[in-house]
Amino acid sequence: MKTLFLVRHAKSSRDDPMLPDKDRPLNERGMRDAARVGEQLAKRDVRPDLIVSSPARRALTTAEIVARKVDHRPKDIVVDDRLYAATPDDLVAVVHECDDKARCVMLFGHNPELTELAHRLSGKITDMPTCAVAEFAFDTRSWSKVGEREPAKATLHYPKES
Repeated sequence: MKTLFLVRHAKSSRDDPMLPDKDRPLNERGMRDAARVGEQLAKRDVRPDLIVSSPARRALTTAEIVARKVDHRPKDIVVDDRLYAATPDDLVAVVHECDDKARCVMLFGHNPELTELAHRLSGKITDMPTCAVAEFAFDTRSWSKVGEREPAKATLHYPKES
């Protein structure tokens, strides 16, 4: 069984219009939501073997906050440029390249590509607001097979859930 989490970055700040898109930080709500999502995952004993993040500041900060909550060292986060300004196919390529020893993988990125991939994997998911977490369980031994058939489980979680 392979478990894939797609995590959209938390709410970011647009206070500085001169700041390049890639450098936009999280705002206060984003910081709170990322911590809350991390706590929710930790309560469920989610322990990712691999976390891959977009290089964008808002995505990487979200990944770092969540990583700390689920006992994953932030310095072990893999930053992959393919997760910024990506297509759903780019995201699938990243997943397919994951080491099969990993049972649980988290990708931190952006919309619209995360929603598009989540919808492709399960038609039940049609929107991923900021800091939403789509979780998929696949009955396979290889990441290269992810997406070939319906997941055994597909759920969507939000920061505001208790």
